[in-house]
Amino acid sequence: MSLSRAVPESPDDAVVLSDKSSAERFGEVVLPHLADALALARWLTGSAVDAEDVVQDACLKAHRSLETYAGGNARAWLLAIVRNAAYAWLAQNHPGRIVAVGDLADLDALGTCAATGSETPETALIAKNDAAALEAAIMALPHAFREILVLRDVNGLSYREIAAMLHLPLGTVMSRLARARGSLEAEFGGAR
Repeated sequence: MSLSRAVPESPDDAVVLSDKSSAERFGEVVLPHLADALALARWLTGSAVDAEDVVQDACLKAHRSLETYAGGNARAWLLAIVRNAAYAWLAQNHPGRIVAVGDLADLDALGTCAATGSETPETALIAKNDAAALEAAIMALPHAFREILVLRDVNGLSYREIAAMLHLPLGTVMSRLARARGSLEAEFGGAR
């Protein structure tokens, strides 16, 4: 009785097999979350062009550390890498700069009347003005509040995921989020 196994004939064949499985895992773990990674990078850098550089660097880091990924929430894992890459990139390219919030173009759909299908030019203008006011209010938040607000309300991470990512107690995350939301609510007078 003979057992046949796929044994690489040369060390180069083993590398090709390893690269192929690494590419497949990258496709399963990282690629589904690239849009969220880019959105977070835009919020942290304040620029779409800079965000693309950050996400590219983060993807390289994620690819190199796929072997250490132990499963779980791949989105939270990738966003933590993007966050760290963004801060490293900002420290290198814009030292001393306050991290600015990018535009809310990705959130415009949330402010319109798309659900009813009865959008008029007036409602579109109101929604655009509301989005601009919301962007200004978010930009005015202290960085610690803005970061948690974006991670929770834009990227949809859980409190526990944010706490783990930022190395903060769960209560601190909840408190900062409540204060950020309270500040926005005060800015808009409680109107929605």
